[in-house]
Amino acid sequence: MKLAEALILRADLQVRISQLQRRLTANARMQEGEAPAEDPAKLFAELDACVAQLEKLVKNINKTNAATLIGKKTISDLIAEKDCLGKKQNAYQDFRNSASGKVDRYSKNEIRILSTLDVSSVQKQIDAMAKQYRELDTKLQGANWATDLIE
Repeated sequence: MKLAEALILRADLQVRISQLQRRLTANARMQEGEAPAEDPAKLFAELDACVAQLEKLVKNINKTNAATLIGKKTISDLIAEKDCLGKKQNAYQDFRNSASGKVDRYSKNEIRILSTLDVSSVQKQIDAMAKQYRELDTKLQGANWATDLIE
């Protein structure tokens, strides 16, 4: 199995577990003399099997990410870089949005509100980060489809 396939399966299992949680909650109580719509014992058995499969899969994904080199960095390192770059980019975008917001003045006597930094230079930094993020993501996606899952 390729790493990308394992990642897809992991996402599917996470959705399935969430669905089972909702179904268990919906069948936690019933009216006296009635039967639940679904048997909670069967739902718990299915949940336990899905969680066990997810745990094994996540361990294998983590082993694979830690052991696979792309250039001189592991997939885990690249994922961390991508995640942190995304957080940094979001912070810069939030600043840009706040700094570029127009403040209406009703007369020339009102206090002018100015940006603390040049918005266009911040936007250039955001654009550079976006390019770097896309390149990292593309590199990771390629590696995911080329890498066999370590079991």
